[in-house]
Amino acid sequence: MPAQRPRAAFEPLSPDLDVQDLVKSTPNFEHAVRIHCDAIDEHGLEDFEKLVLLHVIVRGLPLVVEGFNKKLDNSIFSEIWLRSHHSKKEECARDLTAKKDVPLTIGHYLKNMPLLANQWNSHNYKNTDLQRLYLKDIDCPKIWHDQLKKIIPPSLFYLNETPEPFQGPGAQSASSCEAYGASGRRIAKAGDLMGCLPQSMRAENLMCYIGHEGTYTPAHQEMCASLGHNIMVEASDGSTEYGKATKPGSSIWFMTSSKDRKLVSEYWMSILGHDIDLEDHFAQINAWKAAPFTTYLVEQRPGDFILVPPLAAHQVWNRGTRTMKVAWNRTTVETLERALNEALPHARMVCRDEQYKNKAIVFYTLKHYSTLLAEIDDVTIGHPRVQQLQGDFELLFALFNQILLSESFTLDKKERNVEYVPFDSTITCSYCRGNIFNRFLTCPWCPKSLTGQDEPYDICMECYVMGRSCACISRLKWVEQFKWTELTGKHEIWRQQLIQFNPHLGDKYRSFQIERAELERNSLAQICQEQMKKRPWVDITKPVVAKVAEEPTEPENTTAPRKRRKTGRSDKPKEKEPRCHICKCVEPAWKLASCSKCPLKYCYGSLFRAMNMHPQEVLETKNWECPKCRKFCSCGACRKNPKMTPLEPTSTLLGHDTSKIADPRSVESLVDLRHSNLGWLKKAANDDIGRLEKHQEEAEERCHQALVDNSIQLECFPEIRESTDYSELERVAQAAFYSSDYSDMPIDPALESSILTHADSWVQ
Repeated sequence: MPAQRPRAAFEPLSPDLDVQDLVKSTPNFEHAVRIHCDAIDEHGLEDFEKLVLLHVIVRGLPLVVEGFNKKLDNSIFSEIWLRSHHSKKEECARDLTAKKDVPLTIGHYLKNMPLLANQWNSHNYKNTDLQRLYLKDIDCPKIWHDQLKKIIPPSLFYLNETPEPFQGPGAQSASSCEAYGASGRRIAKAGDLMGCLPQSMRAENLMCYIGHEGTYTPAHQEMCASLGHNIMVEASDGSTEYGKATKPGSSIWFMTSSKDRKLVSEYWMSILGHDIDLEDHFAQINAWKAAPFTTYLVEQRPGDFILVPPLAAHQVWNRGTRTMKVAWNRTTVETLERALNEALPHARMVCRDEQYKNKAIVFYTLKHYSTLLAEIDDVTIGHPRVQQLQGDFELLFALFNQILLSESFTLDKKERNVEYVPFDSTITCSYCRGNIFNRFLTCPWCPKSLTGQDEPYDICMECYVMGRSCACISRLKWVEQFKWTELTGKHEIWRQQLIQFNPHLGDKYRSFQIERAELERNSLAQICQEQMKKRPWVDITKPVVAKVAEEPTEPENTTAPRKRRKTGRSDKPKEKEPRCHICKCVEPAWKLASCSKCPLKYCYGSLFRAMNMHPQEVLETKNWECPKCRKFCSCGACRKNPKMTPLEPTSTLLGHDTSKIADPRSVESLVDLRHSNLGWLKKAANDDIGRLEKHQEEAEERCHQALVDNSIQLECFPEIRESTDYSELERVAQAAFYSSDYSDMPIDPALESSILTHADSWVQ
């Protein structure tokens, strides 16, 4: 396996770190925008929702709403209450030093927090042996949930399906923007689309985090491109508790913007030697200083409510004796699109659980919205809330159309004997652990008696196209969880609803039969059908025995003349075995991509690492043309061709050993994901700085285009038309300042030359 990049080491933060000085002294550090919660009352709930839409979702920047500490009930949100009511409840604290879970009671943990926090001082904080126990991802007490529901604007709260009365900031203006259907039901889009799922299918993600000085959360992105929400409900204030002195508690957040997500990912892999998708590295301050993107810092204190943009990387460091936070995630139409097209493919590569059932959310939200739209009458048809609902309904329908097209079989062959299993959201891929919405493949040849597994081997279509499967490889059986006629019937009903409130959409969204007939690529299900014909079936009950050539025995009479070997040509010419044009390895034909214009063939591993091409991209393309025919092949021979422009890899791939996570019956038959593309980067003389600069340019263009597209889209909503100029909303936000310098923090010596040498040229 190729050597990996040097990996940046973990370096703790000093208890004396001054966040305000750090921001002032670092060019690419900025404070996240802050507003006071009282400003929501001043400007109205409607304007606040616009601010969240344009600032957090469209521009992808973090937002802090401060002042909620004045609205929290201190008799409930306190260490004393938690110790009194949940002291004996057992939880598992994460030992960050030993990387293992430690079972303990909440009371025992709270009692010993001063002892844990007082381990560190400005002289020994780099000690790697001291214990860091973080009580994270624990269930939120119900009374905390109920109290937060009263004060957090409904559009931002957990599992909000329809607006409900509340008492927090913006409550007075909430009633003025409500719409009601013919039956008196509220008409509005859901704040959290997870709430549209049946209760048994919802992911429980309202969690509490209790930490002390030195505990942390590594850099990561919120799961499934969802919106993150985190409010600090209590912290130690430096007073004496139970006869022991405490230190003031707070949390330091290092945050990025959504537009820089690819730039951040490339920087993490190419410079720091880590993969942001694995959530296993807390970056040093010097690494953030040298980064070619802006870092937004927040020192979170009690009452600070932080909104985390989708796909924006961030890490958190806890300070003081105690911090107590409540966090949750929300799924919106905008995050669903990013989840299906970006976040889930990345999660699939590293086999990360998909807990949010994104495709199911699309389906069930459409059902819910369809019911609401049916109640619209002439009185409410022009109401802003109704128009918002119609806009989201259209976006959801486009995603549903995309899902159905990907799951449709080839038109010239109807699959028979498709097993039907009613959908209950519990079936996941045995390889990537992603949730499966409808069609998938299952293996009838992997019985429990042979494998020792308690569950059948089910594989999602995305993984099978990548070459992932059980060792049988082929002869898998089709399973579906919805009758196809039910899904296509819903498609037509919802399409007609779209056309009813906007007749011009009839040209944009046609019947599913027409959409499928005119699809210009092979669907995901169609690729699986074709690949099952090409890939061989392996009988796992018959172990393969390698043939060992027998050594020739030495003849007793060494003087006897040897027979001359016949050198004449055979009458039948030997068939030429197929080879990959790039790596020259001999492979079976089914493991090679064949060009439609020339006889060349490419193995999928070389295409993946050298050409940035996933197997699905190749297989879904009708009449696929190889890199040489398209004049960008980067193999050794083609590099010498003056007519060729060799393709340079656009990102670093460090490689993942998925065998430790995937079902033990699994194999990878097309691409070995353990291998990196570092060799190809070296051959292309592709420098890290150049790749980062390209990602930076793409990020700026992506942000600009998002603003342009969103402005066009929002013009159809009267209440937002006047605020499409973002500068008006910026004036609503009041920036607050906290921060500090930490220039003496060392970095892994192996990385100093690659980071600090170029820091001046990278900092914006």
